[in-house]
Amino acid sequence: MRIAIAIDSLGGGGAQKVMLTLAKEFTELGHEPHFFVMSDNTAFDIPQSLPVHICFAKKDRDFNRFWNLAPAVEKLTAKIRSIEQTVGKFDLFLSNLDKTNRLMVKTNVSPLFVVVHASVEEELTRHAKLGPFAYLKKLLAKKALNGHHLVTVSEGIANEIRQTKRIEPASIKCIYNPFEFDEIDHLSQQQAQGIPDSDYLIHIGRYVKQKRHDVLFQSIAKMKSQIPVVLLCHNPKKARKAAKKYGVESRVVIPGFQPNPFPWIKSAKALVLSSDFEGLPTVLIESLACGTPVVSTDCPHGPSEIMTGDLARFLVPRRDPAALAAKLDEMLVSPPSMAEVDILAKVQAARIAQEYLALVK
Repeated sequence: MRIAIAIDSLGGGGAQKVMLTLAKEFTELGHEPHFFVMSDNTAFDIPQSLPVHICFAKKDRDFNRFWNLAPAVEKLTAKIRSIEQTVGKFDLFLSNLDKTNRLMVKTNVSPLFVVVHASVEEELTRHAKLGPFAYLKKLLAKKALNGHHLVTVSEGIANEIRQTKRIEPASIKCIYNPFEFDEIDHLSQQQAQGIPDSDYLIHIGRYVKQKRHDVLFQSIAKMKSQIPVVLLCHNPKKARKAAKKYGVESRVVIPGFQPNPFPWIKSAKALVLSSDFEGLPTVLIESLACGTPVVSTDCPHGPSEIMTGDLARFLVPRRDPAALAAKLDEMLVSPPSMAEVDILAKVQAARIAQEYLALVK
């Protein structure tokens, strides 16, 4: 099959990483994925064999318009048709992220599936706090999905959409994110500078409100154990300032962003997630793939689908530093069995690629 993957950019981010993994698997299965990237911003290493089509110039005002989308839709439609004249018709279109979705749903390409990577309600709640205009932009982006086929990355997101009825899709299907476990295992065995010699916990996530570093730092302060916590994030300066505010600066190790976090994860006693919400938290699955147990807030959506069986002991309520501290202490004394981690079989890249290919009937 020839598959078009449309997305805002390739400038880093979870959705971009997911789609690149999926495209790689499509290629290995003998299919032909193409990326339609709205703006030319790339942070990932892109295989030379993977076609990437830039749809808008960096200074193109049409792409950034909020009200009048028609000129941008016309340009995007023309770009897709032009590429199809060269390589042939696409058998499947996958659209990702709000800006791209608002355009793709108006191009009349088919079959089109919009991939929903995060909780719709949590995103709307967050944007409501930014003011009425920010909320309206987000709401219109979500309403644009009415009448279209959706793929959600967790059952929790699918159930939320069904229950709230804010979006009324033509269909909705959950397909988990793909993971390449052989590559994770390979990367986890590489040498990395700066990993502590002693035991430590690890937290990985951008320094943004959603990740709730404040809850993490408060829980560290309440722990009985004095084990250090490694933070891998993009903004070490802000993280250190917050750690100092909560009196745990001496307990926190912040080496900054690591292009290969897997040796750090593999060597940790446990990984901790303190988020308010997620889509399907990649870092939990990556940690379990490295054989490192996890403690996580039971946030919407994903952790409860990942942490089943004995792992479910280490789900804690959101925004409860005392509960998180208690579970981190419990983890150090009585970690869960890692013999059977059910989620890993469900998210293997080859299996996920087949689930996407099965969308075309």
